[in-house]
Amino acid sequence: MGKSKAALPDLTKVIELKMDFTAARLQRGHLLLKQGKLDEAEDDFKKVLKSNPSENEEKEAQLQLVKSDEMQRLRSQALDAFESSDYTAAITFLDKILEVCVWDAELRELRAECFIKEGEPRKAISDLKAASKLKNDNTEAFYKISTLYYQLGDHELSLSEVRECLKLDQDHKRCFAHYKQVKKLNKLIESAEELIRDGRYTDATSKYESVMKTEPSVPEYTIRSKERICHCFSKDEKPVEAIRVCSEVLQMEPDNVNALKDRAEAYLIEEMYDEAIQDYETAQEHNENDQQIREGLEKAQRLLKQSQKRDYYKILGVKRNAKKQEIIKAYRKLALQWHPDNFQNEEEKKKAEKKFIDIAAAKEVLSDPEMRKKFDDGEDPLDAESQQGGGGNPFHRSWNSWQGFNPFSSGGPFRFKFHFN
Repeated sequence: MGKSKAALPDLTKVIELKMDFTAARLQRGHLLLKQGKLDEAEDDFKKVLKSNPSENEEKEAQLQLVKSDEMQRLRSQALDAFESSDYTAAITFLDKILEVCVWDAELRELRAECFIKEGEPRKAISDLKAASKLKNDNTEAFYKISTLYYQLGDHELSLSEVRECLKLDQDHKRCFAHYKQVKKLNKLIESAEELIRDGRYTDATSKYESVMKTEPSVPEYTIRSKERICHCFSKDEKPVEAIRVCSEVLQMEPDNVNALKDRAEAYLIEEMYDEAIQDYETAQEHNENDQQIREGLEKAQRLLKQSQKRDYYKILGVKRNAKKQEIIKAYRKLALQWHPDNFQNEEEKKKAEKKFIDIAAAKEVLSDPEMRKKFDDGEDPLDAESQQGGGGNPFHRSWNSWQGFNPFSSGGPFRFKFHFN
């Protein structure tokens, strides 16, 4: 059952009752060897050899003595390497020992310390978790695991492990101090994520700024906070701020897929289609199966192609995230300016007619939610070529069809009359 601690007292009692019980001594020697109690294990194997063992028992005892001697030598080398700060060599020796002494908590803790020195915290955590189970009331192991998770930016696991430490000793000073810090940080992050889910991006940004102030000395929290702030700015349609913060994240982590996606979205709002395409392509290299990246890339490519044709936002001189009121206002101003009746010269009148039709078309598309969504996805609803199934364009109108049309009648109570001398 793997319960060596429970087995040892029984084996010891058996040997007390029957001193020449070689099978019990051999079995106890095996368990002591696995626990790393090399001197005690050797003593059992030597006594087996002195107690008239069977041929197989004698052979087994001699084999285990050789193995135990080898473990003693390796342990000495591992400790010397550790003292000399040669952690790579120490790990090599400890690897070999722990293949045999699998239940030695002290050696696992020593190897964990080597992994920490070598910058491999996750391997250290693995050894410390084993040590916490092998040694009773191992508060030190739980404390170290918690601090390592904290340094890695995994605040939830850090909180879970430090609670285990406090279950064993509620007055443990270092665990309690660490618990208060992790709990505070965890609460801030949970609150920020809830705000993001609710679409309250400005408040979420403020919370993540508090996270960075609460823990300025662990770089992981600064990077993760900036990554989420970048996301908030992108979703809140603040492209300039999003591009700035996302770029800061990508300087620290060039392969951060989340920051690449959010910056690409911000570039789309700013109509920087080439840059958006580049970010989506870089993100796709690191995550080929992400549907959001694939759809974003296709949209960016369509918008780039579309921008080389007729751009209704540019015609009205508004941003892609403009509200309907801004669109109607821009339309009215331009329609008043470019109404063909304002021009007497035939050439100017023709130019105005074309301009006026484009302005009216822009208003028609951008003020209609369904048509605007199509346009934002890279499809011009007034362009016959981009419509599926071909056919004529039901929205196309000549200047004649606009005659008598009052461009100022929609979107409000305003009425205009033109009086020309």
